[in-house]
Amino acid sequence: MYDKVSTDLKFVEREKEVEKFWEDEHIFEKSIKMREGCKPYVFYDGPPTANGKPHIGHVETRVIKDMIPRYRAMKGYMVPRKAGWDTHGLPVELEVEKKLGLDGKDQIEAYGLEPFIRECKESVWKYKGMWRIFPIPLAFGRIWTTHM
Repeated sequence: MYDKVSTDLKFVEREKEVEKFWEDEHIFEKSIKMREGCKPYVFYDGPPTANGKPHIGHVETRVIKDMIPRYRAMKGYMVPRKAGWDTHGLPVELEVEKKLGLDGKDQIEAYGLEPFIRECKESVWKYKGMWRIFPIPLAFGRIWTTHM
């Protein structure tokens, strides 16, 4: 049933092989398709921190938030996974205010709402690439929204 596990297994290389297999064979997508029409289990998960770099605390919570939907999927539920329903607006606005040298609503309005909003969106996406540090199995299934 199973091949004997080698005692000299190189775990990092093995993990990369599994990730590549999942990607090449569209395993996650197939697992979702298999469960179409099944009873749904919805697990809301917010986006990565909108204005900061990832750290070990983020990895820990991602692991826990990944286990629950996987378990429910294994029990036969349809588990749609769409993260990013919260944009962490206030921390982003404060960061942009600091960057632009603004202080409060009146100065933001004088600067212009549209340019300010544009700056906020750019601020959020500047950290996006840093979040690609997560192993693919933790990232699978999280469809981050790309619009705000």
